[in-house]
Amino acid sequence: MYILGINCVYHESSAAILKDGRLIAAVEEERFNRVKHGKPAEIDNPDVLPLQAIEYCLEQAGIKIDEVEWVACSFLPENRLDNAKHADFVEAGGWGSEDGEKFFYDKINQIPDKLMQMGFHGEFKWISHHLSHAASSYYGSPFEEAAILVVDGIGESASTMFAIGKGERLLVKEEINYPNSIGFLWEKMCKYLGFSEYDACKLMGLATYGRADDKIIAALNKIVHILPDGKFSIDNNIMKFRIEDYSELENSFNTKRRGANEQVTAVHQNIAYALQKVTEKILLHMIRYFKISTGMDNLCLAGGVALNCVANGSIVEEGLYADLYIHMAAHDAGTAVGAAQLVWHEHLNHTPRFEITHPYYGPSFSDTQYELALQQAGLTYERKDSIEKYVAQLLCEQKIIGWFQGAMEFGPRALGNRSLIADPRSPEMRDKINLIVKHREDFRPFAPSILADQLHEWYEVSHACSASDFMLVNYSSKYPEKTPAIVHIDGTSRVQTVKPEINKRYYQLIHEFALLTGVPMILNTSFNDNEPIVCTPQNAVNTFLKSNIDCLVMGDFVAFK
Repeated sequence: MYILGINCVYHESSAAILKDGRLIAAVEEERFNRVKHGKPAEIDNPDVLPLQAIEYCLEQAGIKIDEVEWVACSFLPENRLDNAKHADFVEAGGWGSEDGEKFFYDKINQIPDKLMQMGFHGEFKWISHHLSHAASSYYGSPFEEAAILVVDGIGESASTMFAIGKGERLLVKEEINYPNSIGFLWEKMCKYLGFSEYDACKLMGLATYGRADDKIIAALNKIVHILPDGKFSIDNNIMKFRIEDYSELENSFNTKRRGANEQVTAVHQNIAYALQKVTEKILLHMIRYFKISTGMDNLCLAGGVALNCVANGSIVEEGLYADLYIHMAAHDAGTAVGAAQLVWHEHLNHTPRFEITHPYYGPSFSDTQYELALQQAGLTYERKDSIEKYVAQLLCEQKIIGWFQGAMEFGPRALGNRSLIADPRSPEMRDKINLIVKHREDFRPFAPSILADQLHEWYEVSHACSASDFMLVNYSSKYPEKTPAIVHIDGTSRVQTVKPEINKRYYQLIHEFALLTGVPMILNTSFNDNEPIVCTPQNAVNTFLKSNIDCLVMGDFVAFK
């Protein structure tokens, strides 16, 4: 039986397919159409399907769409209409307005018809957005039971869900509704501080440069309130989430909204610092309550806020749970997987669950395709017998390398198959890659990929967790002076643990580098330059040619400019 899951209502458009309950393909539309997030989240485009992602999933399954028995979409349209009932600051025809929400609802309901026009004749199922998030994390985890916390901007009308998983069943315990939304808080604060609503990662990096400012903390505490029983509230009279009005924020922080090209000052850093700290405070407040109310030993996280690896590090250090599992695509893309899993387990009552231990569910390519892309670009290249050993030596020579191997990762992190890699020992490497390769802000940190069995030797780890396999948790470095390129200003790193049974070639590369240097890790960042992560050999060649990457490695082939 084939079940196709799709996410398209907001952003991170994606598709995934299960065969008899096993995930066989999952991919984001942006990797094909080269538009970040697949498409913007607009009120007039929720019915724009991830067509290329769907096509890829069907190809991997070896079927046509008329052979798919079920399609699950990670949204429940009727629940969305509740948004027009809120007293809110809205624009006519926009989010939250009666006309706007009705228009949005009507557009969403065109999705089944569009699938039928493509040739789909099976059963269609709407699945709650947050339940899809919860399913993606729990069903993919190794746990027989777990507490599940979903935190993002908004699903249909909720921003946060408390659920529990036992065996193949999910049970929703409680929800927190709009406008009380940590995800929206971050989106609006990103725009207030001069970034886009998708730049939470930038704000998280900037926060580390800030310090505690009593006036800023007091202002934020008037916006965000901790309530009993794991709850919180946000003052939307100040935030005004659904309109582009920043006047109350400017009054609260006594600081004008930063323009995108204006200098980042200490005030901006301190606001970001306070935002990060209050986020950690809320998340810890929720998981403490949930631990008491459920008594469960394991925790699953999902939703865009679960990508905040600094907060995840705080959760791990709290030590309340024996293990923490976070889905590789904790943002909206992962709901395509969760929606399909819910149909398999909840609606069709199938067992057992399929544990997801790696992110490599995207396209892969042959040696012939590698060579063709290199030849068409007119690049000089050669094939190496011991590519891992050869590349390890190049890293020691301070080369910045485009590393393209195997199947593409699903989710926002490059985890060793579509990565830019470099020597973490170089004090200049971080600034060099930020400035001349990635063309991004100089305060942005880079992450290490480390041999999993060396994690405790190099980082302060009181509670190891599987979330580090997907680069979703921060740890403090024991030897920051030895690897300055991948240690942030606060002494932490967003660590990816690499295991030979998950990615043999990447593990071997890092092992060879360790033999040469004594350092069992390399710098790893996504293979891109202000674009989605490269997907195809042609994408890799194009990015290589337009950027200051020193060499490109695809499979066993090495090309220099």
